Amino acid sequence: MPHALPRLRRATAPAAALTLPRPPAETGIVHLGLGNFHRAHQAVHTAAALRHTDGPWGILGVASHSATVARAMRDQEMAYAVVEISPDDTRVTVPAVHTGALVATEQPDDLLDALAAPATAVITLTVTEHGYTFSPRTGGLDLDAPAVQTDLRGDTPPRTTIGQLVRGLQRRMRTHARPVTVLSCDNLVGNGAQTRRLVHEFAQALPAAERDDLTPWLESAVTFPNSMVDRIVPATTDTYRDAVATHLGLRDTVPVPAEPFSMWVMEDRFAAGRPRWETGGALFTDDVEPYELLKLRLLNGTHSLIAYLGALDGQETIPDATARPFIAEAARAVLHDDYLPTLTVPADIDPDHYIGQLFDRWANTALGHRTRQVGSDGSVKLRQRVPEPALFHLRAGRMPHHLALTVAAYLCCVAPRPGFSPGPHATAMADPAREPLATIAGRSATASGPSFVEAVLDSGLLGDGLRDHPDFAARVSELIDLIVRHGPAAAATDAAGALPTPAHR
Repeated sequence: MPHALPRLRRATAPAAALTLPRPPAETGIVHLGLGNFHRAHQAVHTAAALRHTDGPWGILGVASHSATVARAMRDQEMAYAVVEISPDDTRVTVPAVHTGALVATEQPDDLLDALAAPATAVITLTVTEHGYTFSPRTGGLDLDAPAVQTDLRGDTPPRTTIGQLVRGLQRRMRTHARPVTVLSCDNLVGNGAQTRRLVHEFAQALPAAERDDLTPWLESAVTFPNSMVDRIVPATTDTYRDAVATHLGLRDTVPVPAEPFSMWVMEDRFAAGRPRWETGGALFTDDVEPYELLKLRLLNGTHSLIAYLGALDGQETIPDATARPFIAEAARAVLHDDYLPTLTVPADIDPDHYIGQLFDRWANTALGHRTRQVGSDGSVKLRQRVPEPALFHLRAGRMPHHLALTVAAYLCCVAPRPGFSPGPHATAMADPAREPLATIAGRSATASGPSFVEAVLDSGLLGDGLRDHPDFAARVSELIDLIVRHGPAAAATDAAGALPTPAHR
């Protein structure tokens, strides 16, 4: 029977495990979103940085709603394992960087105190795109959302991420007003600028006295650097718990699986200091956007197409999906033909090598990243990935067939036509737009083909620009018809065989 993780230094385990550093004594970072990605990415980079230099950079992790990870980490004295896995090797490490774990819904006042604490110099976030409560149509804060309205009233503890941030910063300003950095690590275009915008829009919606007090301080004392994060981190299963037991002789209820690859790019705009993340592998630059778009489009955008086609084809995992020739060919086509021409590749990135790495990462059968996980929350994700590249081509008179295929496959997964079953993996995808899209699909069931897609585009799901291109809606509709009637392979074949026909504006 493996020992529990708190007994790490008394367990019979490899010498490397016994020499792991103890967690920092002081907390300098508060992290919102205590999920697998944070624990396999920012936490790992921070632990690596602290091996090179001391500093008060322990991380207080904050889960939004679920207490599972926070309680397990507390039970395990804040320790957990990261299982880096590939077909050729498995490596298990224990990052020693967290100083505590809270659950925001259970300890709301402790959260605000942590955000306001004088020692807190950096607030980081991985709450997914959906966690920012912004309007898909405008990109601004959804001021009509009931949760945002409740947080603005302030008569109950804040529940939205932006509400928690602003109320914590407000408490900070009123107690000592020390500067702080808010660092988004989510897949949003210009994630720092977007977070800053949402925070300021929330502050502007407060009563005049609060707004006029808070806004100047936000301008002068809080920075919002842009960042790009990249690591594939699947869900935890017993396979990874067993790997920890095998490699370390320890029992861990919440290990994190991850691929060996990890990348973190940031602007160096920190108001109150930071860890020396560059010694832990992070890259600092004055212009994050090229790295960000490279990742959002080539990795994330292509990943979405693989997930939707794979789920519709009955494939449970991304490696299973990419092993299907028609899906691999569609992935290469959307990457090379539709996404890559819209990018300025950073000078230090070899595009051929980068693309080769992507296909190696997607083919990592040891990870088994599930199509349902990658495909979830597409209504928020695709808005970051599809519209601008699609408009780039449409405005030049070209039809981006594989971006149309991405939208068609997504809609077949989360808003299937009555009588069409997309399969269990698509049905299991979580998406906040599933219900409203189903309503649109129901209304359009007996209408002409493109009417459903036109209604979807009119809803603002993918912003406003694509509404002006009815040929794109028609192409998406054609591909939906092929998926419904003949399956995803037929639709992918049609997209691949389409001539570069002009798109009418």
